Amino acid sequence: MHAPLPSPSPTGELWPVPDVLAHLAGRWRVHRIVRDLASGDEGWFEGTTVFSPLDEGGLLHEESGTFTWQGVSRPAERTLRFLPGSSPGTADVRFADGRPFHDLDLASGHHVADHPCAADLYRGEFTVRDADHWRTVWRVGGPAKDLVLSTEYERVG
Repeated sequence: MHAPLPSPSPTGELWPVPDVLAHLAGRWRVHRIVRDLASGDEGWFEGTTVFSPLDEGGLLHEESGTFTWQGVSRPAERTLRFLPGSSPGTADVRFADGRPFHDLDLASGHHVADHPCAADLYRGEFTVRDADHWRTVWRVGGPAKDLVLSTEYERVG
């Protein structure tokens, strides 16, 4: 069985991020729970995400770890590019191949972003709890998927 997700900050307050790329730079421990609302199945991912500088500006997001689904564990990884947005509190998030994924504005410590994918819609909610903890919750709905992906990030070192 997996460990439960940490609870939100006791005060429920948001942590404003004046410079999102500076804030994310470094290594983060990742714990993700994936729930299939249609079947009731649940899986989880344990690993790390490293945000490292890109030569052209921005950050390369490299996530790697182990994903467990229906009792089977296997290696999993993904790569994203966090490019500078229109202001320091924002970023333009793209897939590894450069296709747009979503915008990100953490100036208030909270952001909601949408990403249409074929007939499905991904809606992500980003919440920064403090300097070393943030969370994403992606709700994926449509004819092909009915999922909730809840991810906790904790800064490592």
